[in-house]
Amino acid sequence: MNHSSFDLAVIGGGPGGYVAAIRAAQLGMSTALIERDQLGGVCLNWGCIPTKALLRSADVLRHVRHAAEFGIKVSAPEVDLPAMIERSRSVAGQLNKGVVHLMKKNGVTVLSGHGRLKGEGTIEVTERNGTISSIAARNIIIASGARPRRLPGLEPDGKTVWTYRDALVPSSIPRKLLIVGGGAIGIEFASFYHAIGAQVTVVEMAQRILPVEDADVSTQVETSLKRQGIQLRTGNRIKRATRDNDSWFVDIGDDEGGRSETLRVDVILVAAGIVGNVEDLGLERTAAKIEKTHIVTDAVGRTGEPGLYAIGDVAGPPWLAHKASHEGLICVEAIAGLASHELDPACIPACTYSHPQVASVGITEAQARAKGYTVKVGRFPFVANGKAIAMGATEGFVKVVYDARTGELLGAHMVGEDVTELIQGFVIGKTIETTEAEMMRAIMPHPTLSEAMHEATLAAYGRVLHA
Repeated sequence: MNHSSFDLAVIGGGPGGYVAAIRAAQLGMSTALIERDQLGGVCLNWGCIPTKALLRSADVLRHVRHAAEFGIKVSAPEVDLPAMIERSRSVAGQLNKGVVHLMKKNGVTVLSGHGRLKGEGTIEVTERNGTISSIAARNIIIASGARPRRLPGLEPDGKTVWTYRDALVPSSIPRKLLIVGGGAIGIEFASFYHAIGAQVTVVEMAQRILPVEDADVSTQVETSLKRQGIQLRTGNRIKRATRDNDSWFVDIGDDEGGRSETLRVDVILVAAGIVGNVEDLGLERTAAKIEKTHIVTDAVGRTGEPGLYAIGDVAGPPWLAHKASHEGLICVEAIAGLASHELDPACIPACTYSHPQVASVGITEAQARAKGYTVKVGRFPFVANGKAIAMGATEGFVKVVYDARTGELLGAHMVGEDVTELIQGFVIGKTIETTEAEMMRAIMPHPTLSEAMHEATLAAYGRVLHA
C-alpha cells in the first residue's frame, strides 16, 4: 500500500467536492480529491449541464417553428436526435476537462477510485482495477452526492424504464412517454421530449406540479404545459405497472379510490426524488448520524465525528449544485478557522429550465402567511412588459412577497422567458436584506425583462405604472 498525508481529503468530485478542494488549496492546505467516476459529478456530466444543452436545442426548435411570426421564412425543421445528444455530451465533456485543469492549476491531488473511511483519519482508495491504496487526512469532507430513487416494479433497464441519465442519451424518441414525478427534473424532461415530438404524460402524487414552488407559479406552468399538449395527472400515483411486449400498461389513480386510469406508454422515466450515497463509505466506523439516507450536519458541515464533514446532496436538501458549492466554501473556511457565515436556506435560488422557465428565492406567499407575516404581494405580467412583447415571450409573471411591517423582501417567484437569469437580482436583494425602498429606487434598464421586477414591487405597494 502507498501512504500519503494531507490536510484535507474530499470524497466526491461533484460541484460541492471540487469547489471545496479548490478553496482548500487556495488557503494553503495540501488537498486530495477522491472521485470514483468523472470529475464534475452528476451535475456536470449527467445532470444540470447536459440537460440544459438539450433544452437549448428544444428552444431553438421552437424558435424556428415560429420563425414566420418574426418575418422569417424557413422550411419545416427536422429533429436530429443523435446530433442533439452529441452536442449535449460535448458540452459536458468540455466542462469536465475544465475541472481536470482546475485541479492541476490549484495543485489538488486527484485520486481515481472509491474512498472508504478506515478510522483515525485514514481513507482506503479502491481503483477500478482493484488496486488499493490509502491516504491520511487531518480533515475529511464527504461529498458523495445522491442517486435517483427507485420505485418497486419500475427498476430502470435503460430501454423502457429510464432514469434521468438514460433520458439524456436515448436511442430514439419515445412515441408515448410517461414521466413519474412533477418536480423540476420531471418537468424539464417533459418540456424537452414534448418539443421533439413525444406524447408526454406527467404523473405527480402532490396536488400540483412543482409542489415546492409558489402556488401561483405552479398554476401558471400547469396552464402553459397543458396548452402545449402535455398531459398532467396531479394527485395521482402509480398503482400497478405491467409490461406487455413493447408497451407498458400503467394504472394510475388517487388515494381516495376515486379517479382511476390506465395508460399505455412506450417508455417510463422515473424522476421521483433522490437518495443520498451513504453506503460503503465506512460511516459505520464513525459517530456520524444518517437520517433518511442523508448525513446529519451542523450549519458548517460538521458531523458527529470530529474532523469529518459532509456537504452537498448527501447532506440533505435542497438538492442543488449551487447549494453544494457554497456549502463547500463555508465548510473549508470553517476548517481553516476563518470567520464564516451559515448557509441561509432563504437565500438559495431554485430554477426549473422548462418552457416556460421558473425561478424563485425565499419563501412563498402561503409560507409567509403561515409564519405569521402580514404581507404585501405584488405581481406584474410579462404581457405588459415591452421587451417581452418585442421578444414574443409574454407568458408568465413576476411575483414578490414583502413583510408589510418592515418592508423586508421575503420571497420572489417568476415564470417566463429567461427568468432563471433574472432571479439573481432578487438573490442579491435577499442576501443584503433589502427592503421595498431599495427595490423601488433601483433603476432598471429599458427595455428589459428586469423592469417587471421593479413593477412587481411597485404593485405590492399600489404604485404599479404599466399594468
